[in-house]
Amino acid sequence: MNDLTLAVEGDLDEDVLRVILQHLKIGVVTVYGKRGKGDLDKRLQNFNAAARYAPWLVLRDLDTDAECAADLVKSKLSDPAPYMLFRIAVHEIEAWLMADRDSMAAFLGLPIARIPANPESLIDPKAELIRLARKSPNRNIRCGLVPNLGSSARQGPGYASALAGFAATTWRMESAARRSNSLARLIRRLRELKQQRFGTLKS
Repeated sequence: MNDLTLAVEGDLDEDVLRVILQHLKIGVVTVYGKRGKGDLDKRLQNFNAAARYAPWLVLRDLDTDAECAADLVKSKLSDPAPYMLFRIAVHEIEAWLMADRDSMAAFLGLPIARIPANPESLIDPKAELIRLARKSPNRNIRCGLVPNLGSSARQGPGYASALAGFAATTWRMESAARRSNSLARLIRRLRELKQQRFGTLKS
């Protein structure tokens, strides 16, 4: 069966991964986490134990927790199980979405020149995406993605749902992978996984 179990930081991570997996014709058994990276880190060893017997994909943001994805993987999971696929989004999953510049520009209603050419170089892709959304001529984009005036929230009330819709309907993962190495590596590993019919994964 071309199915695996997911563990993610939040809803948007799940939504984006489901788009990728659907494109690759890989199914999802169930999803764990969605309580932030702290909870994901605490449960990682348990997930790894389960990955001794069945395929798991755990996705975490790099944020500023390490110099690079490889360093973070080594610090969090030095001995991955045979069926564990532990991947890092550099620096946040929003960078993957912005990496499809044409689609993101159309989504925000902005010139493509305003969309970062190298989104993985951004320390805080989420903040950059919200900054761009403030300039959108589309009121629904501004109201959905940008925090309400006076709110302590980091994002707008419709942030996750709007970006999930973008990922599902407009975002092109192959185009994005050309500007996001961490996304390209994930896609490559998933294709290898499928070809191996969920045999033992190499690091």
